[in-house]
Amino acid sequence: MATTTTTSATCGLTSRALLDPKAASSQLRPHFVRLPTLPPPRPTASWSHRKTASHMSRSVIAMATGETPAEVSSELPEVMKTIKDAWDKLDDKYAVASLVLVGLVALWTTTGMISAIDRLPIVPGVLELVGIGYTVWFVYYNLVFEPDREALIEKIKGTYSDIIGSRS
Repeated sequence: MATTTTTSATCGLTSRALLDPKAASSQLRPHFVRLPTLPPPRPTASWSHRKTASHMSRSVIAMATGETPAEVSSELPEVMKTIKDAWDKLDDKYAVASLVLVGLVALWTTTGMISAIDRLPIVPGVLELVGIGYTVWFVYYNLVFEPDREALIEKIKGTYSDIIGSRS
């Protein structure tokens, strides 16, 4: 028994189980704690409640803009009509739809690449410094002095007319 006491003191254990064998059997029994029961779940809102909430939100928008709900809801058909008219004027709808799809995929891809680069530890700071340095260089060489500004404006106008074409 003395060795057990010495061992427990050396290990820093002060459990009664090491000193008293009867206490060890009482500590091995499982103890249960009873938790309070949860209240029953509340019934979900029906569709009529959701419709009412949606109607209330439209009313709040109408009150904020000072328009009646009919005026607010009439803006959506006007936008859709404008989009439909622009779509009907197009000659090559497949090309436009393809370009939109390619643009969305490119946007998604570049967003993924940028977020992956942003997770690297040192690269975002270095790229930020490069961006600040290039901005300072561009402002100094193209915007500070008047002849450089005029040359930049002429270059932008020339590029614009090359892309859009001259309307004469």
